[in-house]
Amino acid sequence: MLLIECPWCGPRDEQEFGYGGEAHIVRPADPHALDDAAWGEYLFMRTNRKGAHRERWVHSEGCRRWFNVVRDTVSHEILAVYRVGEAPPAAGRRGE
Repeated sequence: MLLIECPWCGPRDEQEFGYGGEAHIVRPADPHALDDAAWGEYLFMRTNRKGAHRERWVHSEGCRRWFNVVRDTVSHEILAVYRVGEAPPAAGRRGE
């Protein structure tokens, strides 16, 4: 079980949260101008990297706010938590 620190409510059990996918995916400026291949790339293709990965989460059983998490996909360790709109933290573990 993960312990996720909501930026507004503090540390909570992962059951209170919903996963929202990879963070920082930019919506195309003109979606109508995209062909099917480009639209499919935007909708479905993600980095799915091993190691530190930026993700979106929502505190669905609490404040209902969205925020971003840097999570190690190998160990599931939460490395950083930051609010939507804030710059992603530099590489490294929380507190470094």
